[in-house]
Amino acid sequence: MQKIGRAMSIAMGVSLSFSLSLLGNLISGHFSLPGFLICFAASTAVSLLIGVLVPMKPLTDSLCGNLPQGSLKRRGAESLIADLLYTPGITVLMVTLSYFQAKRNGGTMPYLPALLKSFLLSFAVGYVLIFVLTPFFLRLILRTHGDGQPPRKP
Repeated sequence: MQKIGRAMSIAMGVSLSFSLSLLGNLISGHFSLPGFLICFAASTAVSLLIGVLVPMKPLTDSLCGNLPQGSLKRRGAESLIADLLYTPGITVLMVTLSYFQAKRNGGTMPYLPALLKSFLLSFAVGYVLIFVLTPFFLRLILRTHGDGQPPRKP
């Protein structure tokens, strides 16, 4: 089961980091490939660190224990929990990197308005991505690693 949790953490962390890094660079109005790659690498590192430090399955099971497994309400609650854990760290990191990159290049960027705008958009996009991608990645990973059940007889 730890293999499955680790694989889920990597898949979700990388996909969320990629999407939010792309979104952040696009809404800044100054997309650059180096800026995107720096934000993607840094946010991926943060996502993987969060994935190692926070075991999502036990956390969501303890917080959503009264909701039926597999229900839409439970998926929504689990997505919200994951979004609250991942999105703030990724967003603060990306906006801070963009702020210092703009400063280094002689530009100016109002930090708090940029952070607020980016956080609101990233939170909404992150929630939808987590809600949609989690079942997809889980099925893919269970198919790859097995579902932890004993082999079935034909």
